[in-house]
Amino acid sequence: MSLVKAKKHLGQHFLTDKKIAAKIVNGLIHTDKYKQVLEVGPGMGILSDILLERTDLETFLIDIDVESYHFLKEKYPQLGDRLINGDFLALNLSEIFPAKYAIIGNFPYNISSQILFKILENREHVVEMVGMFQKEVAERCASKEGTKDYGILSVLIQAYYDIEYLFTVKPGTFNPPPKVNSGVIRLSRNNVETLPCDEKLFWRTVKAGFNQRRKTLRNALSGVVPKDKMDDHPFFDKRAEQLSVASFIELTQHLAFLTK
Repeated sequence: MSLVKAKKHLGQHFLTDKKIAAKIVNGLIHTDKYKQVLEVGPGMGILSDILLERTDLETFLIDIDVESYHFLKEKYPQLGDRLINGDFLALNLSEIFPAKYAIIGNFPYNISSQILFKILENREHVVEMVGMFQKEVAERCASKEGTKDYGILSVLIQAYYDIEYLFTVKPGTFNPPPKVNSGVIRLSRNNVETLPCDEKLFWRTVKAGFNQRRKTLRNALSGVVPKDKMDDHPFFDKRAEQLSVASFIELTQHLAFLTK
Protein backbone atom coordinates (compact mmCIF):
# COMPACT_ATOMS: atom_id res chain seq x y z
CA MET A 1 0.00 0.00 0.00
CA SER A 2 1.38 3.38 -0.96
CA LEU A 3 1.01 6.04 1.74
CA VAL A 4 -1.64 8.72 1.38
CA LYS A 5 -0.41 12.22 0.60
CA ALA A 6 -1.94 14.93 2.82
CA LYS A 7 -3.95 17.38 0.74
CA LYS A 8 -3.97 21.03 1.72
CA HIS A 9 -7.37 21.76 0.14
CA LEU A 10 -8.93 19.07 2.35
CA GLY A 11 -7.23 20.44 5.48
CA GLN A 12 -5.46 17.12 6.07
CA HIS A 13 -2.87 16.85 8.84
CA PHE A 14 -2.24 13.20 9.67
CA LEU A 15 -1.67 12.40 13.33
CA THR A 16 1.47 10.30 13.81
CA ASP A 17 1.55 9.77 17.59
CA LYS A 18 -0.11 6.47 18.52
CA LYS A 19 -0.29 7.37 22.22
CA ILE A 20 -2.34 10.47 21.43
CA ALA A 21 -4.50 8.41 19.06
CA ALA A 22 -5.18 5.99 21.93
CA LYS A 23 -6.06 8.89 24.26
CA ILE A 24 -8.58 10.18 21.72
CA VAL A 25 -10.22 6.77 21.29
CA ASN A 26 -10.24 6.24 25.07
CA GLY A 27 -12.19 9.48 25.28
CA LEU A 28 -15.26 7.48 24.26
CA ILE A 29 -16.65 6.72 27.72
CA HIS A 30 -20.43 6.41 27.25
CA THR A 31 -20.36 3.19 25.26
CA ASP A 32 -23.16 1.73 27.39
CA LYS A 33 -25.47 4.06 25.42
CA TYR A 34 -24.46 3.09 21.86
CA LYS A 35 -22.76 0.32 19.89
CA GLN A 36 -21.79 2.12 16.68
CA VAL A 37 -19.17 4.81 16.08
CA LEU A 38 -18.43 6.83 12.95
CA GLU A 39 -14.91 8.11 12.37
CA VAL A 40 -14.77 11.17 10.13
CA GLY A 41 -11.67 11.71 7.99
CA PRO A 42 -9.62 8.67 9.05
CA GLY A 43 -6.75 9.42 6.64
CA MET A 44 -4.39 6.47 7.00
CA GLY A 45 -6.21 4.99 9.97
CA ILE A 46 -4.22 5.82 13.10
CA LEU A 47 -7.45 6.12 15.12
CA SER A 48 -9.14 3.38 13.07
CA ASP A 49 -6.47 0.84 14.06
CA ILE A 50 -7.45 1.30 17.71
CA LEU A 51 -11.19 1.58 17.10
CA LEU A 52 -11.22 -1.70 15.18
CA GLU A 53 -9.62 -3.49 18.12
CA ARG A 54 -12.67 -2.58 20.22
CA THR A 55 -15.04 -5.53 20.45
CA ASP A 56 -17.72 -3.36 22.09
CA LEU A 57 -18.05 -1.06 19.06
CA GLU A 58 -19.02 -1.44 15.42
CA THR A 59 -16.81 1.06 13.57
CA PHE A 60 -17.74 2.99 10.43
CA LEU A 61 -15.31 5.21 8.51
CA ILE A 62 -16.05 8.04 6.10
CA ASP A 63 -13.48 9.93 4.05
CA ILE A 64 -14.04 12.35 1.18
CA ASP A 65 -10.50 11.71 -0.12
CA VAL A 66 -10.56 9.01 -2.82
CA GLU A 67 -6.90 8.18 -2.18
CA SER A 68 -7.58 7.62 1.53
CA TYR A 69 -10.65 5.55 0.70
CA HIS A 70 -8.70 3.15 -1.52
CA PHE A 71 -5.86 2.95 1.01
CA LEU A 72 -8.29 2.09 3.81
CA LYS A 73 -10.24 -0.34 1.63
CA GLU A 74 -7.05 -2.34 1.14
CA LYS A 75 -6.01 -1.96 4.79
CA TYR A 76 -9.39 -2.95 6.26
CA PRO A 77 -11.11 -5.35 3.84
CA GLN A 78 -13.33 -6.53 6.71
CA LEU A 79 -15.17 -3.20 6.77
CA GLY A 80 -17.07 -3.68 3.52
CA ASP A 81 -19.95 -1.16 3.37
CA ARG A 82 -18.86 0.33 6.69
CA LEU A 83 -16.13 2.20 4.79
CA ILE A 84 -17.75 5.14 3.01
CA ASN A 85 -16.22 7.38 0.36
CA GLY A 86 -18.20 10.57 0.69
CA ASP A 87 -18.74 13.98 2.24
CA PHE A 88 -19.70 13.77 5.91
CA LEU A 89 -21.45 17.14 5.66
CA ALA A 90 -23.73 15.82 2.90
CA LEU A 91 -24.34 12.41 4.49
CA ASN A 92 -27.85 11.41 5.55
CA LEU A 93 -26.81 10.07 8.94
CA SER A 94 -30.25 8.89 10.00
CA GLU A 95 -30.34 6.45 7.05
CA ILE A 96 -27.11 4.78 8.16
CA PHE A 97 -27.63 5.07 11.92
CA PRO A 98 -31.27 4.63 12.95
CA ALA A 99 -30.15 4.05 16.56
CA LYS A 100 -27.83 5.96 18.91
CA TYR A 101 -24.16 6.31 17.91
CA ALA A 102 -20.97 8.28 18.49
CA ILE A 103 -18.73 10.37 16.23
CA ILE A 104 -14.96 10.60 16.50
CA GLY A 105 -12.23 12.18 14.44
CA ASN A 106 -9.18 14.31 13.88
CA PHE A 107 -11.32 16.84 12.05
CA PRO A 108 -10.18 19.12 9.20
CA TYR A 109 -9.82 22.61 10.65
CA ASN A 110 -11.35 24.31 7.62
CA ILE A 111 -14.79 22.76 8.21
CA SER A 112 -14.82 22.59 12.03
CA SER A 113 -17.94 24.70 12.49
CA GLN A 114 -19.89 22.83 9.81
CA ILE A 115 -19.01 19.51 11.47
CA LEU A 116 -20.24 20.75 14.83
CA PHE A 117 -23.48 22.10 13.33
CA LYS A 118 -23.99 18.74 11.57
CA ILE A 119 -23.64 17.00 14.95
CA LEU A 120 -26.14 19.44 16.47
CA GLU A 121 -28.62 18.74 13.66
CA ASN A 122 -28.36 15.02 14.49
CA ARG A 123 -28.36 15.47 18.28
CA GLU A 124 -31.27 13.05 18.76
CA HIS A 125 -28.95 10.17 17.83
CA VAL A 126 -25.39 11.44 18.40
CA VAL A 127 -24.86 10.49 22.03
CA GLU A 128 -21.16 11.33 22.19
CA MET A 129 -18.46 13.05 20.14
CA VAL A 130 -14.74 13.02 20.76
CA GLY A 131 -12.85 15.17 18.33
CA MET A 132 -9.71 17.14 17.65
CA PHE A 133 -10.08 20.69 16.41
CA GLN A 134 -7.94 23.78 16.17
CA LYS A 135 -7.30 24.70 19.82
CA GLU A 136 -9.13 28.02 19.65
CA VAL A 137 -12.24 26.31 18.21
CA ALA A 138 -12.14 23.66 20.94
CA GLU A 139 -11.78 26.38 23.59
CA ARG A 140 -14.59 28.42 22.06
CA CYS A 141 -16.95 25.44 22.26
CA ALA A 142 -16.15 24.98 25.95
CA SER A 143 -16.22 28.69 26.90
CA LYS A 144 -18.66 30.08 29.44
CA GLU A 145 -20.58 33.36 29.42
CA GLY A 146 -18.58 36.50 30.15
CA THR A 147 -15.51 35.43 28.17
CA LYS A 148 -14.35 36.70 24.78
CA ASP A 149 -14.36 33.17 23.31
CA TYR A 150 -18.03 32.59 24.20
CA GLY A 151 -20.17 32.63 21.08
CA ILE A 152 -22.82 30.96 18.92
CA LEU A 153 -21.24 27.49 19.03
CA SER A 154 -20.68 27.72 22.79
CA VAL A 155 -24.37 28.38 23.48
CA LEU A 156 -25.86 25.96 20.95
CA ILE A 157 -23.55 23.08 21.89
CA GLN A 158 -23.96 23.61 25.63
CA ALA A 159 -27.73 23.72 25.27
CA TYR A 160 -27.73 20.07 24.22
CA TYR A 161 -24.37 18.64 25.32
CA ASP A 162 -22.07 18.56 28.32
CA ILE A 163 -18.64 19.55 27.05
CA GLU A 164 -15.19 18.77 28.37
CA TYR A 165 -11.87 20.08 27.06
CA LEU A 166 -9.70 16.95 27.35
CA PHE A 167 -6.16 17.89 26.27
CA THR A 168 -3.97 19.96 23.93
CA VAL A 169 -1.94 18.48 21.07
CA LYS A 170 1.24 20.13 19.74
CA PRO A 171 1.87 20.62 15.97
CA GLY A 172 4.88 18.26 15.93
CA THR A 173 2.66 15.19 16.30
CA PHE A 174 1.22 15.67 12.78
CA ASN A 175 2.46 15.22 9.23
CA PRO A 176 2.48 17.86 7.90
CA PRO A 177 2.48 19.88 11.14
CA PRO A 178 -0.25 22.56 11.34
CA LYS A 179 0.72 26.10 12.31
CA VAL A 180 -1.42 26.00 15.47
CA ASN A 181 -2.03 23.82 18.51
CA SER A 182 -4.97 21.44 18.52
CA GLY A 183 -7.47 20.68 21.24
CA VAL A 184 -9.48 17.51 21.92
CA ILE A 185 -12.99 17.87 23.34
CA ARG A 186 -15.74 15.46 24.33
CA LEU A 187 -19.44 16.21 23.88
CA SER A 188 -21.85 14.08 25.92
CA ARG A 189 -25.55 14.40 25.16
CA ASN A 190 -27.40 15.86 28.12
CA ASN A 191 -30.91 14.97 29.26
CA VAL A 192 -32.60 17.85 27.42
CA GLU A 193 -34.75 16.28 24.71
CA THR A 194 -36.24 19.62 23.68
CA LEU A 195 -35.62 23.08 25.09
CA PRO A 196 -38.46 24.69 27.07
CA CYS A 197 -38.89 27.33 24.38
CA ASP A 198 -39.38 27.71 20.63
CA GLU A 199 -36.14 26.07 19.44
CA LYS A 200 -36.11 27.77 16.03
CA LEU A 201 -36.51 31.13 17.73
CA PHE A 202 -33.78 30.16 20.23
CA TRP A 203 -31.30 29.42 17.43
CA ARG A 204 -32.26 32.62 15.61
CA THR A 205 -31.91 34.68 18.81
CA VAL A 206 -28.48 33.25 19.64
CA LYS A 207 -27.17 33.81 16.11
CA ALA A 208 -28.56 37.35 15.87
CA GLY A 209 -27.20 38.27 19.31
CA PHE A 210 -23.65 37.18 18.54
CA ASN A 211 -23.61 38.40 14.93
CA GLN A 212 -23.56 41.90 16.43
CA ARG A 213 -21.90 40.99 19.70
CA ARG A 214 -20.69 44.52 20.51
CA LYS A 215 -24.24 45.84 20.51
CA THR A 216 -26.77 45.42 23.29
CA LEU A 217 -29.40 42.82 22.59
CA ARG A 218 -31.98 45.58 22.17
CA ASN A 219 -30.13 46.60 19.00
CA ALA A 220 -28.76 43.20 17.97
CA LEU A 221 -32.21 41.55 18.07
CA SER A 222 -34.09 44.27 16.22
CA GLY A 223 -34.28 41.96 13.19
CA VAL A 224 -35.93 39.28 15.34
CA VAL A 225 -38.35 41.50 17.28
CA PRO A 226 -39.03 45.13 16.34
CA LYS A 227 -37.68 47.57 18.90
CA ASP A 228 -41.10 49.10 19.47
CA LYS A 229 -42.29 45.72 20.79
CA MET A 230 -39.41 45.38 23.26
CA ASP A 231 -40.04 46.26 26.90
CA ASP A 232 -37.76 47.02 29.84
CA HIS A 233 -36.59 43.44 30.39
CA PRO A 234 -33.02 43.68 31.75
CA PHE A 235 -31.67 41.23 29.14
CA PHE A 236 -32.20 43.80 26.40
CA ASP A 237 -29.56 46.05 27.96
CA LYS A 238 -26.96 43.27 28.03
CA ARG A 239 -24.70 41.93 25.28
CA ALA A 240 -25.01 38.35 24.02
CA GLU A 241 -21.76 37.22 25.68
CA GLN A 242 -23.21 38.09 29.10
CA LEU A 243 -26.07 35.58 28.85
CA SER A 244 -25.82 31.95 29.90
CA VAL A 245 -27.63 29.17 28.04
CA ALA A 246 -30.42 29.31 30.62
CA SER A 247 -30.68 33.08 30.14
CA PHE A 248 -30.94 32.69 26.36
CA ILE A 249 -33.78 30.21 26.90
CA GLU A 250 -35.52 32.71 29.20
CA LEU A 251 -34.96 35.49 26.66
CA THR A 252 -36.42 33.32 23.89
CA GLN A 253 -39.52 32.64 26.01
CA HIS A 254 -39.88 36.38 26.56
CA LEU A 255 -39.47 37.18 22.85
CA ALA A 256 -42.18 34.65 22.02
CA PHE A 257 -44.46 36.36 24.57
CA LEU A 258 -43.76 39.80 23.07
CA THR A 259 -44.59 38.65 19.53
CA LYS A 260 -47.87 36.91 20.37
